[in-house]
Amino acid sequence: MAICPTRKQQSMSILVIDIGSSSVRAMLFDDYAEPMPNADSQRKHQFEYGQDGTVTANPQHLQTLVEDCISELLTKTREPIEAVGISCFVGNLMGLDNTGTPITPLYTYADTRSQQYVNAITLDVNASYHRTGCRLHSAYNTLKLYWLKQTQADLVSQVDCWLDFASYLYLQWFGETRTSYSIASWSGLLNREHLTWDEIWLDLLELSSSQLPPLADVDDTLRGLQSPYSEKWSALADVPFYLAIGDGAGANLGSGAIDSNYAALSVGSTSALRTISQATLPTIPDGLWSYRVTASQHLIGGATTEGGTAFAWARDILALTDDDLAQLSSRSADSHGLTILPLFAGERSPNWRGNAKATLHGLSLSTSKLDIVQAILESVALRIASIADMLLADDVTIMASGGAITASSVWAQMMANAMNRPLNIITGETSARGIAVLVLSHLHGTQWSDYMPTVQAHITPQASAVDALQIARDRQQQLYTKLYHR
Repeated sequence: MAICPTRKQQSMSILVIDIGSSSVRAMLFDDYAEPMPNADSQRKHQFEYGQDGTVTANPQHLQTLVEDCISELLTKTREPIEAVGISCFVGNLMGLDNTGTPITPLYTYADTRSQQYVNAITLDVNASYHRTGCRLHSAYNTLKLYWLKQTQADLVSQVDCWLDFASYLYLQWFGETRTSYSIASWSGLLNREHLTWDEIWLDLLELSSSQLPPLADVDDTLRGLQSPYSEKWSALADVPFYLAIGDGAGANLGSGAIDSNYAALSVGSTSALRTISQATLPTIPDGLWSYRVTASQHLIGGATTEGGTAFAWARDILALTDDDLAQLSSRSADSHGLTILPLFAGERSPNWRGNAKATLHGLSLSTSKLDIVQAILESVALRIASIADMLLADDVTIMASGGAITASSVWAQMMANAMNRPLNIITGETSARGIAVLVLSHLHGTQWSDYMPTVQAHITPQASAVDALQIARDRQQQLYTKLYHR
C-alpha cells in the first residue's frame, strides 16, 4: 500500500503554474503538497473590460507573464523538479490562424456579449444540458462561438483552431497540444458521457473536431520542450508536463474536498460550491452544473458571479474604513431592513439569467452605510446557501477557502449561519496545491486523502442568526420572483 513519503525520502519538487483571473503564479511544492519556502514568482494582470460586456485578455501578454514567472522561479531555486502541473481559470477561448498565431483576443467566462443570443439557439436546450453538464449561458464557449459566427463571420472564417489558453501554452512550448477533460468540460462542448467533443454542438456551430484540441486525461503528459524553451528552461527540458485542469477542480483537491463526503466553498472574486462524485454519470441538480476533475471524477456544483467583487464595490462606493468594517462583528443578523439581490454581473447558478441586475430594496432615511455593506455580505451568503441546499446532504463537511472568506471571519460566520452548516477554513493557494496533490498522487501511487490540508479555523452556525437569515432568504427569493418570474 502506498504511503506518503518520509522526510528522508523527500528529494524532488513539483512545479505548479497557477493562472488565475487576476494573477499568474509559479510555485514549487514538496512531496507533501506543501509550498516550498522562497520558491514562487507572481505577476498581476487584469482583464480588459468594456461597457458592452467585453471581458477579454491579450493571450500573448498573458503568455509572457506566465513565462516570466517560470523563468524567475528557476533562477531562485536549484531544487530538482519531478513534474509540472497547471491550474487555469476556465471558460476561456481563443482562435488561431493556420500559422498558429492568435487572431482573436482571449474571451473569458465573464464576457457577456453573447448572452443576447441565448434565445436564438435552435437545439434542445435540456438535452444539451444533460449531455454537456452546462447550461446555455455566456460563461460557456458554446454560446460565444455562436455569437461570433453571427457577428464576426469574417474573423471566424480565418480561424483554423479554437482552443483554451493552457492548450495554447503547450502548443508554444512543445509544438503540439492536448486539452484535458477537465478544461474541456468547462467549455460546454464536451459530451460528458462519451468524453468526446459534442457532435450536436459541432454541427450547429459548423465546426469540425479537428478545429479543437485533442482530448485526453490529465496524466497524458507532454515532455521534450522545443527551442528556445529547452535552452532557457533547461531544468524542465525533459520533465513531464501534466495537462491543465480547471482552477475549481484544483481548489477541491487542495482544500481536501476530495470526494462526496466533502464540499469545497471558494469565495474569491466570485463564489462556488462544489463536490466530487465518482458515479458513472451523476444526476445534475437543476440549475447546477457537472464538470470533470479527471476522466473518472465528476465535479458537481454551482457558481455565482457575486463574491469578493460585491464587497469591493460596497467598500469603494461607500468609502468604508477598517474601523467601519470592524463594527460588523457586533451587529445582529439581518438587522438592517434591506433585501438585496447581489447580481452585479448577472446571474449564473441557479437560474442563469445573464441579464439580471443587482437590486437593493428597503432603503430609508435611517439606512446607514454599515446597513448596506452588511446586507450585501449577507445576500451573497444567502445565495450560496440556496446552492448548498440543492447540492449537499446534511452530513457533508464543507472546506472553505479563497481570499475573500479567509480574510474576513465575520463573512465566514455569515456563510455558516446562512447555510446552517459548520465551515472548516483552509488558507493558502488551494488551486495550486490541488495540482500538486493530483500530480504527486499519480507519480507516487498515493491517494488524495494522503494530502489533507490543515484546518485553520472551525466555524459553527449561531442559532439566532440562522433563524434571522432564513427569514432574509425568504425575502430575497420573493424579491427575485417578483422581478424575474412574473
